[in-house]
Amino acid sequence: MDWRVPLADLYFGPEEEAAVSAVIRSGWLSMGGVTQAFEAEFAEFVNAKHALAVTNATAALHLACLACGLGPGDEVILPSLTFVASANAVRYTGATPVFADIESQDVLNISPAAIEAAITERTRAVMVVHYAGYACKMPAINQVAKAHHLAVIEDAAHAVGASLEARSLGTWGDIGCFSFFANKNMTTAEGGMLVTDDDELAEKMRILRSHGMTALTWDRHHGHASTYDVVDLGYNYRIDELRAAIGRVQLQKVHEGNRRREERVALYRRLLSEQAPQITLPFTHAPGQSSYHLMPILLPNGADKFAFMASMKARGIQTSWHYPPVHTFEAYRQAYQSNPTPLPMTEASAAREVTLPLYPTMTEEQVNWVVKAILAQG
Repeated sequence: MDWRVPLADLYFGPEEEAAVSAVIRSGWLSMGGVTQAFEAEFAEFVNAKHALAVTNATAALHLACLACGLGPGDEVILPSLTFVASANAVRYTGATPVFADIESQDVLNISPAAIEAAITERTRAVMVVHYAGYACKMPAINQVAKAHHLAVIEDAAHAVGASLEARSLGTWGDIGCFSFFANKNMTTAEGGMLVTDDDELAEKMRILRSHGMTALTWDRHHGHASTYDVVDLGYNYRIDELRAAIGRVQLQKVHEGNRRREERVALYRRLLSEQAPQITLPFTHAPGQSSYHLMPILLPNGADKFAFMASMKARGIQTSWHYPPVHTFEAYRQAYQSNPTPLPMTEASAAREVTLPLYPTMTEEQVNWVVKAILAQG
């Protein structure tokens, strides 16, 4: 469909094309020197000791769970208001996702109190999700985790360039996982990154990323190794030089792209609060510096969300839903119903949530078009 205002759009220029062309001319396409440079630059960007590039954020989450030693019989507390990959990554290890409620319809992030209430003798980790690029209450969550000896994994898929108390999101827990999917604040089409300050965790993930091998093709190519051992049951979660090259360029654009997003969010908030006060605007008083990945709104109680979205589509405005709660999916419903935990805020918010268009190249005129389309529905 030819959208008048799409949900998201690329923030690309000739620099990305030039970076990819340079890799092609180099003759080396698999993970190598460009990837190493990308990892070093990302580590510096978030002020982490280690950064490991992987093929996507789901792979990052899986490796994080493995590195934290999760397995059958273990439980991991996480929000249900997230993309299903968060819970899937837990299940890949044989561990069990346990869903905790979000704070409120203003703060769509996991509640520290709900985390504490969900802890059992089987709980081994907490996985937080910085929804839409807004920070979870990490000091409180870390305090709970420390008291119960739990690992903390940050799903920072929405949070490239976001921070809390001047500390990058993704670096508050034991391991942070970032996404470079096509609609993210920086993209490599598909791709992800792990960050940690823990040497042991970093080494575990490095080994697991490439089949459990002790040396890679790049090492052998440069004469740093002539053979290799396989020391663990690893995976093929490597990224390639083409995507790493795009990532290096995109990383340089994050702060400017996020600044533009912030301006559009401020305009949305002003117009909607003035002209459509019946619309709830989550994260109005959010702490820290957001990445402004998404523009979520909550429709009035009782509103027909799908009719609203269809009406917006008829006006050329693309909207979305972030997210159908994971515990409502067929693949999760039976397990949840056998051991339900109350999720009233999650269910109430998800029923009303609609995501509006937001991207760095969005114009003020387009924001006004979106708001007028909302007002036209009465």
